[in-house]
Amino acid sequence: METAEAENQTGDFMTREDVLGIQAAKLAGLGARLAGSAVWRDHFRRAGLHPQDLADRQALSALPPLEKADVRAHYPFPFLTVPVEDVARFCATSGTTGLPVLFGFTRRDWERTVVKQLSRIFRTVGIAPGDLVYQGYGYGMWIGGTSMDQALHAYGAVNFPIGPGRGELVIQWLRDHRYTATTMSPLWLMTLISLAEKAGIDPKRDWHLRRGLFGGQSVSASYRREMESLMPAGFMAHNIYGTTEAGGPILAVSCEHSHEADEMHLINDDSVMTEVLDPVTLRPVQPGEVGEIVITTLEKEASPVVRWRTRDLVRLSDHPYDCPCGRSGFPLIGRIVGRSDDMLKVRGVMVYPSQIEDVITGIEGTVKEAWQIYVAKGDSHLDSVEVAIERASSCGKSDTEIAREAQTKLKARLGLSCKVVCHGEGVLPRYESKAVRVVARGDGVEGGQTS
Repeated sequence: METAEAENQTGDFMTREDVLGIQAAKLAGLGARLAGSAVWRDHFRRAGLHPQDLADRQALSALPPLEKADVRAHYPFPFLTVPVEDVARFCATSGTTGLPVLFGFTRRDWERTVVKQLSRIFRTVGIAPGDLVYQGYGYGMWIGGTSMDQALHAYGAVNFPIGPGRGELVIQWLRDHRYTATTMSPLWLMTLISLAEKAGIDPKRDWHLRRGLFGGQSVSASYRREMESLMPAGFMAHNIYGTTEAGGPILAVSCEHSHEADEMHLINDDSVMTEVLDPVTLRPVQPGEVGEIVITTLEKEASPVVRWRTRDLVRLSDHPYDCPCGRSGFPLIGRIVGRSDDMLKVRGVMVYPSQIEDVITGIEGTVKEAWQIYVAKGDSHLDSVEVAIERASSCGKSDTEIAREAQTKLKARLGLSCKVVCHGEGVLPRYESKAVRVVARGDGVEGGQTS
């Protein structure tokens, strides 16, 4: 066991050349597996290719990326490469913009690959075997909670699989059970902190958390710092990123050094190959530029994807291979700044919800987890947006003062004038996992659209 763990830790610090060599070998193996699938052969044939062409890495760039329409055309089990009876379990996408899509996992996928990928993440952030972990991601068909359960068990952590919800109980258990680590949405932690304060529990004094893995919703650095300031001394809130299509919350995580810079390592780039591409030209972006994450699952046996467009936009680090932690094999990216299909075009200016969040969370007296953007239903080119925020009940400013400050700072950041409506605390929706930030209004009725 000690030898295996030492080998795992050595793999965490591979050089970039090592990772590229592993990718090349696994691409060839992936091509050989996909050659046995009629649906995959047809997909490659449309680009004038055969799956086994992946033995030459250059063939990958000639293959058009997979889109949602591609997988939905093969409903109900898109691009499944093993018999259904060989699937150990299915997980589903959120289905916020259509029917959920199912992705299968063989026993090896679930018990070995996912475990290996998440164990590397645990090591990166400093979660250790024996840590008491409040697992706060959701369950059901969603991959977050179930994959964490599987990996925490194999890793040797003590798992409390509560999931989101039951906040009045959780705030007491965080005190009484003395959890040392957690996995959850950052929005849910802020809700728990608020509940604790109302119940006379001081998270900074009464809780014992030292590490958190926060995913499901990208939040600004200022939001994260506020969370940390309200928690026990030394607590570190790590960003984590993944997708159902990739095989779980396994794509990226911050380390002790990249955390402050609001960056993450593509920590499993040797098993899920990640390209950061210009969303229009589909060419690789350069350091410092924003691009879309496109993934290829190199090891997955059931429901693999090749060049899947996540639509998630990130900024490739100015120095992607120079992190002081020594994980030079795994490039650095910034947090998710938006989605290529959810970007708002307001009077010709491209606006991402993350830019609005940065402004809101930087204003003293706002409730950081509570904000919405309202747009006119059906408009792709907008004349205006309305931003709704909340004033914390403990704040001495008026609603008008906070709204005016937000308007001024949004105009400075975006170059646009936005209508800002400030509400009292508790008016806007709260979310236990992925938040709905952009809401389309039509005929006086609000219809949800995620961002």
